[in-house]
Amino acid sequence: MKTTGILGIVLAAVLVLVSLAACQPEQSGQPASSALTDASAADSGGLYRMENYENSEVFQIAKVNAGADYDDFCTTYKFSYLSDGLKINAYVSIPFSVADTQKPGKCLMFNHGGNRDYGALTKATTARVSYACQRIVIASQYRGCGGSQGKDQFGGDDLRDVIKLIDLCENHFSFIDMDDFCVAGASRGGVMTYPAARQDKRIKRIIALSAESDLFEAYESRDDMKTVLKETIGYTPDENPEEYKKRSAVYWADEIKVPVLMFHAKQDKQVSYSQSEELYAKLKDSTDCTFITYDDDSHAIIHPEDIGTIRDWLKGTSKNSLN
Repeated sequence: MKTTGILGIVLAAVLVLVSLAACQPEQSGQPASSALTDASAADSGGLYRMENYENSEVFQIAKVNAGADYDDFCTTYKFSYLSDGLKINAYVSIPFSVADTQKPGKCLMFNHGGNRDYGALTKATTARVSYACQRIVIASQYRGCGGSQGKDQFGGDDLRDVIKLIDLCENHFSFIDMDDFCVAGASRGGVMTYPAARQDKRIKRIIALSAESDLFEAYESRDDMKTVLKETIGYTPDENPEEYKKRSAVYWADEIKVPVLMFHAKQDKQVSYSQSEELYAKLKDSTDCTFITYDDDSHAIIHPEDIGTIRDWLKGTSKNSLN
């Protein structure tokens, strides 16, 4: 393993990122309810009682079984929320140790990979990431994925589903501390994470796991991606290069001002290592950036030896260099 760079960002390692791996009618036009305050949530049963947060924009909240390995560590909920009038599904996992404090806790948003239903979140995804990073973890299915309404646009209008969930974290879910709000993107999740960080200053640090940052390269390097990108974006790179550029961080890397921690295997066959290599070369001139590489062909995986490093970083106890 080779580690280059300086300080990184955060996150939750996921031992194996599942980045690959009964609908309510559309409620467009309904007014949003005012967010609960910490006091009102606590008065009605506890700051971390998810049922207290149901309103016209957040609904169908239900506790799920994430599996014995994780149910002893955290509570996981599936819920739906409105984004552009579309019902979007989501998950959140809350460690018992955090909930027991009855104080707002640190949060990491996880942006999964894949496209449409391929790579959709499972009931164990956020729990797995939560265990790895020891934080509250929240994640969106995005529109057109995992039972969410709408069409997957691979970083187009569906990016608003990510921003809307950040809005809810800040203004509605009183149990989330926004002071160190981190976002992680795995594989296609890079297309949701880098642009979000570009435009939303609430994101303080990001982590990239085999994350896509150049859709021109993705289109040229894999024949199957040609079909995926044309179907989801609606154009080829030649037909509409601007749509590809706005999803590709290598073209505006200098606009990312938050620390970044990158992981990528040199033999990755799904997202080319060269994408992260090129992005790192640009990011290190404008922000704190750490690039950890592997000599294997793993994809969107944090190797066990790096979990301690990531946890230390999240606790603020890591050194200025990960070398």
